[in-house]
Amino acid sequence: MGDGTLPGERTQPLRPRDPRALGDYELVGRLGEGGMGTVFLGRTAGGVLVAVKVVRADLAHDDEFRRRFRSEVNRARQVPPFCTAEVLDADPDHEQPYLVVEFVDGPTLAEVVEQRGPLTSANLHGVAIGVATALTAIHGAGVIHRDLKPRNVLLAPGSPKVIDFGIARAMEATSANTRTDQMVGTVAYMAPERFGSEEDTPITPAADVFAWGTVVAYAGTGQTPFHADSPPALAARILTQPPRLDGLSGPLRDLVGHALEKEPENRPSSRELLDLLVSGSGRPSATAAAFADQPDLRAAAVEAQAVTGVTGPPTAGTTAVPTLSIPPGLVGYDENSIVTVPISAPPGGPLPLPGPPPPEPARRWALPAAVGFLILAIIAGAVMLALSVRDRDGQSEQAADPTLIVAPSVPAVAPWIKDALRQQEYWKPSDQAGEGECHFDAAQGLVARRATEGTFKCKGPSDQLPADLRIDVTVRLNTPDSCATVWFRNEGNTGYQLRVCERNLYLGVHRSRDVTVKRTFPLTSGPIEIAVATRIALVAKGDVVQILRDGVPVGEAPLDEAGITVGRVVLGIYNERDPAPGPYEVAFSDLDIWKL
Repeated sequence: MGDGTLPGERTQPLRPRDPRALGDYELVGRLGEGGMGTVFLGRTAGGVLVAVKVVRADLAHDDEFRRRFRSEVNRARQVPPFCTAEVLDADPDHEQPYLVVEFVDGPTLAEVVEQRGPLTSANLHGVAIGVATALTAIHGAGVIHRDLKPRNVLLAPGSPKVIDFGIARAMEATSANTRTDQMVGTVAYMAPERFGSEEDTPITPAADVFAWGTVVAYAGTGQTPFHADSPPALAARILTQPPRLDGLSGPLRDLVGHALEKEPENRPSSRELLDLLVSGSGRPSATAAAFADQPDLRAAAVEAQAVTGVTGPPTAGTTAVPTLSIPPGLVGYDENSIVTVPISAPPGGPLPLPGPPPPEPARRWALPAAVGFLILAIIAGAVMLALSVRDRDGQSEQAADPTLIVAPSVPAVAPWIKDALRQQEYWKPSDQAGEGECHFDAAQGLVARRATEGTFKCKGPSDQLPADLRIDVTVRLNTPDSCATVWFRNEGNTGYQLRVCERNLYLGVHRSRDVTVKRTFPLTSGPIEIAVATRIALVAKGDVVQILRDGVPVGEAPLDEAGITVGRVVLGIYNERDPAPGPYEVAFSDLDIWKL
């Protein structure tokens, strides 16, 4: 577009308050807005067009969202670009966090169906194959889309492209978005298990397969298979009724019906969908026609089959179908609307079932026992299924509270931050001439190096962590007199500092450039050997911190400095109190951080 014109009908001019640049990207137009924020058309320094998704302001100030966003972006970058919009770049720590993906100049599937009606047979098979190819690539990389819908399928020249995979998880359970008992989703495309607590029914790739069936049914008929006039009625149909697939025929109808099974373990995997579609099972002419019009689609599908080893979705056990409520009176509701869904039953009781069930399709359907139980409960009007709800950090309310005892155990919950530190994820490489540098080594982890005595901090996440936490990390002292250093409750240049050195551990307070040692812990069990891995843990709770080395308590120290309460966790390097000539070098790996 060297003439300065903007591509595509979807591109709109920038508004007065829109940013003109983010990072290395010039912003030249608007592509739309979504649940996460605004999507801009951007341009690289080399003139390549990209889509820049900028997080909305209320999410940008939520540390938990940034943490989730960073983690999900790192996962999404591992997805191969087979019928997906490739993730190119991201900056979760920018004042306005953003994600950069391949620009796809084409309409959404929703726009095409709304404007032109259901797709022809060849085009429908092309969409079915393209979305199954994308899901095979996404699931093969260990990612779950969570918000697959027609507005996230772009009909680009060559092949369909699926966008926004994995990002929905970053929006769930953040203070800026929902309460602790809510989730975010597009109701018409949500699998039955998604209406419950993820603690009881973990979300697996099978939820995306259900969404695939709904998307293909919509593309082929112009309506979703559980169409209803309101979110509550729609959700009730998904939970209790067979799909309406009038307008689909032959093997594709059967495959869509199979994908829409109530029980996740009864659905095919994305790879199985792709294999059946590519082989032309039962409808070779439609598959051949789809490939004839879109040779890039054939290449992507075949390559996805060749490089992915997905054999089936993880089973989630028997699906307990919960009750749920959806806020009434949604203005301008349509089935593509993103709705915040409370996952506890309303005071008035479970949802009423909508009207008489529609005629069943030709294939036989068996509703799960849990659904039958729900129907009986609704008739009786006396039973509500109890859901245990995770707290804001994803931890069970009944989880044991680790306390400062002799050798506190590792919490029996997932870490709030987990980073192997062997490639860029939460931490980043950094280099400051004359000061120090941090880089990743596949064998050792995050290596921090400084030529002379003094402090150097590696560039890490800006998340504000609470006062009470546990940090476990493996450290290596690569050169004599070097100290691996962990800062916690750190704000700017102020915070507590744990220095792990050969013969001693030091707990101190770091203010500006001055470090005051509050407690020295001699390593009476023996020094830390050079280049030998040591596991260090610190448990900060209230006004006390306890230090452990390889699971054995070393000692504890008071945390009683006025004004030091919460803040970041920082990794870096320092030296012994009586330094020798440098250089100094340490390495960190396998970092786990729990919020207590």
